[in-house]
Parts: sequence; C-alpha cells; structure tokens
Amino acid sequence: MTRTLRKTSVAVLALAVSVSVAGAASASPTPAPASGSAENARLRLPRPTGPYAVGRSTLHLVDPTRKDPWAPGASARELMLSIYYPALPGPGARARYATTEEVRLFLEDRDLDGVVPAETVSATRTNARVDARPLPGRRPLVVLSPGFSVSRYTLTGLGEELASRGYVVAAVDHAYESVGARFPGGRMLTCLACEKARTKEDFARAAVGRSRDVSFVLDRLTGRRPAWRHAHLIDRRRIGMAGHSLGGTTAASAMTRDPRMRAGVNMDGSFADPVPDGAMGGRPFLMLGTDDQTHRPGGEDETWDRTWRRLDGWRRWLTVAGSDHFTFCDVPVLGDQLGPPRSDPRQGLSGARSDKIVRDYVGAFFDLHLRRVPQPLLDGPSRNNPEVRFHTP
Repeated sequence: MTRTLRKTSVAVLALAVSVSVAGAASASPTPAPASGSAENARLRLPRPTGPYAVGRSTLHLVDPTRKDPWAPGASARELMLSIYYPALPGPGARARYATTEEVRLFLEDRDLDGVVPAETVSATRTNARVDARPLPGRRPLVVLSPGFSVSRYTLTGLGEELASRGYVVAAVDHAYESVGARFPGGRMLTCLACEKARTKEDFARAAVGRSRDVSFVLDRLTGRRPAWRHAHLIDRRRIGMAGHSLGGTTAASAMTRDPRMRAGVNMDGSFADPVPDGAMGGRPFLMLGTDDQTHRPGGEDETWDRTWRRLDGWRRWLTVAGSDHFTFCDVPVLGDQLGPPRSDPRQGLSGARSDKIVRDYVGAFFDLHLRRVPQPLLDGPSRNNPEVRFHTP
C-alpha cells in the first residue's frame, strides 16, 4: 500500500488534502478564490437540525499503560477529545473551531499557507457553547475519529449535528497523527506518523492503535471513575463509532476488538486492518464512500468487497455521486463560503449537499441502531437524494 497523495485540491477552498490509506479518492483541481475573498470571508458551520442546543467540553486523556507508537520519547499515549452533548438553552461563549496555529500547520503542509488565511478558518463560527449545562437524560455515545494527518476539528459539523439529535459525541485527536493538534501545556503535536507510515502494514497497525485508543476512551468515559464530569449522561449499552478515512478504518477495527461498540460507520476509508470472519457478531455497519472506481463494488479498493462479505449483521454499502474524499467532513461546506458556490454538477457536490447527505445518512444510521427509531431513508434509493446509490453486490 502506498501513501496517499496529500497535495490535491478540494473545492474552492483549495484545501489540498488526502489523509487516508491508499484507495482514497482525490478531488479535481479547481480555481482558488478571487483575490481578497478569502481574507474577507466569515465562515460558519450550518446549524444543526436536531431539537437540542449543543454544549462542548474539551478533555485530555493519558494512558500510562501504553507508550506512544510514533514518539519513542513519549512515556504514555495521549488523546484530546471534544465532547459534544445536548445542552440546556442559554447564553455562553461559542466553542472555537480550531486554533490559528493548528490551521496554519494544516495549510502549510499542503502548500496553501499563502492561499487561505489561517485566521479565517480558525475563526469559523460553530454552534456549540463551551461547557454549557447539559440537558438531563441518558444518551447514546458516538465516537468520531478523523482522517490520517488531520485533526478532530474537521468533524465538528457532524459532532454538533449528532449532539443536537440527542447523542453524546466524543471526537478524538490521536497524538502525533495530525499535522497539528494542540495539547495541554501549549504543546503542538505534529504528525510524526506521517513520516513513518508508508506501507499497508503500517496503516493496519495505525488502525489497531487507534482502536485501542477508542477502548481507552470508553474506559475513561463509562468506567467507575469517569474523566468527564457529565459522564452520567452516557448510556453504556448504546455506543457507536463513525470515522473518516483512517478514522473509518478504525471504526471497523474497534468493533472487532471491543464488544461495547454496537454500531459503526466507515466514511471513505480503506479497511487496512482486515475484518475477520464473524468478528462483527451480527452488529450493524455502514460503508459510505465516493462513487468512483475506488469504492464501488469491484473497485480498486478491494478491501471494501472483502469487508462486505464479512459483515454478518445489518449492512449497507452506499456511494455518493459527485463526491470526493473530503465530502465526508467540514471541508466542502467551508470551501463554498470562500468562493462562488458550485452550481454545475460537473464540479461535484456543493458544500451544502455534501454536508446534508453526511448528516442525514450517518444520523439515520445511529437513530436506527442506537435509538431504535425506524429510518426509511436507509431502506433504498430516495428521490430526494439522487446522488446516493445503494449497492448489493
């Protein structure tokens, strides 16, 4: 397995990214915004569609039983979490999208530090309030894991959406696996893994390592002495996971190793860590990817066909026409705010459509399997979503 290209353009944002294992689709080059437009833009994430206000907490976890696989000098494995949850309405400071330095490192890594101002992206208006008072009740938990080389903030829109629907959501930054993630003490941890992960075996080990991170997160959120002060909100019997790219690989890896994980979603990631026969134990899984020669049945990424045959419970294989690898995170919706929205179907999905499709289908999956609410959207093709194709190979 070769390393994925990391210099491809994505929509008008021109945030050149490719963060997954081999098989991830790259976007077609598009023009950069007109001079001055990026500097003057005010970005914001779409409002969540659920009935609840959203709060967000930040949590630093340290696993002293594990050394970091990428940093020989690190004495323990560290994680940063953004925890989204249903909150009581009220005043409060908006949660920050990302620090300017995190975004600057992201842009610099893709040779775009002179194209899009880091301050513009880091100032993106979110919908969550910092440490807002939680809405009482027991909630399902969904863990989110980002793509390789990018941070948890790229899944902010999905995290806010699920929280507005009644979920607790834990978005994870895995130390040394993004080009820039801020940790306590003013430390900016960079992507040591980017220089070391080069083969399919390396990415398989990365997915296994992340699955152990996820199990540790569950231990610390649902154990006898939880690390989060509002952990009483979490229903330990209803836990799922979704991830983008390597994070999607991790969702499958975590399910095969931790029976607490009841449902999973892989958004456009290769299954670098193979799913053994019978390992899912009949639990549901959604494969949601690009509609191209990579992730259609019989496509270049053979791990999707192999995994499909090994899913032994409720399963869906969906691809999205006009999508690219970064359709499944915040990039398109921010990109369209930095330049003219794409109206020509040949340019691919607009940011608004990308965002809506991901929210609708991932939200429906968890509503069905963690809340037992029927979801006709997942029964077959929909006239309202002609881009979404159902496959039954």
